[in-house]
Amino acid sequence: MHKIIIFAFFCLALNSEISAQTKLIPIDGGIYLPLYSLDSQKVAVAPFKIDNYQVSNAEFLDFVCQYPEWQKSKAKKLFVDANYLRHWTDDEYFAPEMANQPVVNVSWFAAKKYCECQGKRLPTTAEWELVAQASQKDKNGYKDENFNQWLLDWVAKPAPKNRNRGSTFKNVYGVYDMHGLVWEWTHDFNSALTTGESRGNSDLSDNLFCGGGSFSSKDLRNYAAFMRFAMRSSLKAKYCVGNLGFRCVQ
Repeated sequence: MHKIIIFAFFCLALNSEISAQTKLIPIDGGIYLPLYSLDSQKVAVAPFKIDNYQVSNAEFLDFVCQYPEWQKSKAKKLFVDANYLRHWTDDEYFAPEMANQPVVNVSWFAAKKYCECQGKRLPTTAEWELVAQASQKDKNGYKDENFNQWLLDWVAKPAPKNRNRGSTFKNVYGVYDMHGLVWEWTHDFNSALTTGESRGNSDLSDNLFCGGGSFSSKDLRNYAAFMRFAMRSSLKAKYCVGNLGFRCVQ
């Protein structure tokens, strides 16, 4: 009973901290051209809906309360590493001021399960990148030099930590924080840099990887995108990283 009372007060404190409400934003779809590809390898993206915010600590708390097998002390080591929810003080507690901050230190497995339990899923890389290329005024923000410079400034230095959702900018779709807050999981993150089944595929060109890939890129100015692809290619599904969160799509 004592723990229940404490948890009730904790939830009240969280509610006072939460101002950003998650909702699905419709995206018409379009054409996505991966960095390391030819025009013939364009990806057609069907219409979908995407969360306007990344999943918050408060939202993930609701999830682990409903599915205690994903709590900090109970999650199977097959699906998470030692950093899982390391910024939380206990299975069901974190500092109240963190309620509206993106949840980080969650694995791909945990993020995938969360989305599924909401009747949603993780975005594909193509879906995520299609939304991410939008600036505040244009769906193709890469034509905007100011937008490109803002992206470069962000990846050029460590991002400030412990910021609430909605603290960067809202793009033309109405989606917040695609850049500038934390990195995000995608469903097919581990296929980010390959066109074959794996890196061990002897038919793959060495130019697909590392610095050599920039020579075959469609836009050499898009350094921020190279950083995202490099980040994704370094991940394993059980990794839990302090600046890596996620959002859902439907």
